[in-house]
Amino acid sequence: MPAAGYDVIVLGLGAMGSAAACHLARRGARVLGLDRFSPPHPHGSSSGKSRIIREAYFEHPAYVPMVQRAYELWETLERDSGRRLMVRTGGLMIGPPDGALVTGALLSARTHGLQHEVLDAGELKQRHPALHPGPGTVAVWEPRAGALFPEACVTAHLEQAVRAGATLKTDEPALSWTAGTNGIEVRTSAGRYGAERLLIACGAWTAGLLPELKLPLVVRRQVQLWFEPAETAKPGEFSPVRFPVFIWEDEPGRFIYGFPELGDGVKVARHQEGRAVDANEPGREVTDDDVRPIRAVLARLIPDANGRLLESAVCLYTNTPDSHFVLDFHPHHPRVLVASPCSGHGFKFASALGESMADLLLGSRPRLDLGLFRLDRFRPANPR
Repeated sequence: MPAAGYDVIVLGLGAMGSAAACHLARRGARVLGLDRFSPPHPHGSSSGKSRIIREAYFEHPAYVPMVQRAYELWETLERDSGRRLMVRTGGLMIGPPDGALVTGALLSARTHGLQHEVLDAGELKQRHPALHPGPGTVAVWEPRAGALFPEACVTAHLEQAVRAGATLKTDEPALSWTAGTNGIEVRTSAGRYGAERLLIACGAWTAGLLPELKLPLVVRRQVQLWFEPAETAKPGEFSPVRFPVFIWEDEPGRFIYGFPELGDGVKVARHQEGRAVDANEPGREVTDDDVRPIRAVLARLIPDANGRLLESAVCLYTNTPDSHFVLDFHPHHPRVLVASPCSGHGFKFASALGESMADLLLGSRPRLDLGLFRLDRFRPANPR
């Protein structure tokens, strides 16, 4: 095993790995970051020009303190890097009043005393004429929501990591790792590296580096589409000041989400409905079969957005069975931290979770409660 030349090796330099590398290096740790591609890249989950950041978190109230800390750290990174990383547009969680989206958003808003409004269908249509809600639809409006620019966020974290002394090696896939009494060895396509600790934050490639854990992670292909506003759209109808980011539960348990015109068209996508794929062969070509169902929803709910298709892309969701993240130490190797803040809603938290990963790897207690993300929740209750 090579000498431990580094304090921490970070495998994967997307949203989570780049943030962790930044926070680790800023605290004086000797960091080696490795990625199979050259981030920011379109092959994983940390791309697509925009990601929603929102506070009234329908998935669980426990996420609210995390996203509040993430807001603070994104703003700090924006100042430090001189890059534009975020735009505030406000956000709408739209659906039936008893649906998972609206009830969950209201639970988080009321639990944490967040600023919000509840709009009925008429009020929603009056404020945002591009939206065509049906009778009985309601919306939870939150003013602090908006969009992050993922490629800029990853770039900013990586730049700051290097500035603080981190070593980054890209286009160098990790092939295997071993943990011994003297530390960690990582073998890549180009060589072997030693470190005291290891962070595995490889997104869709995580499970392949941890076969012994049999992690129940499923990689799904997710299509993102950008549309030119239709000819019926009024000038500025989809500008950020008039059209916020949104998630819409248009059928029970089904969600569509979207963004205003941010320079590339109106972005719209389905959440959590892509087919299971191999991360190395996800099917990058977007076909009419991908586009047609989205157009049908737009024709019904946001017809002025249903113009010419400008662009399409495929990203990867790495999903857990309960859609909560994985962030915990390896059960057999306490120097190895496994991070899969995933299931299609993790990017917004990267700044805060990068801080927490640095805490964990350097022996400090994180300021955030990470109990929801323990690995042991996947173990059988009564193993035989």
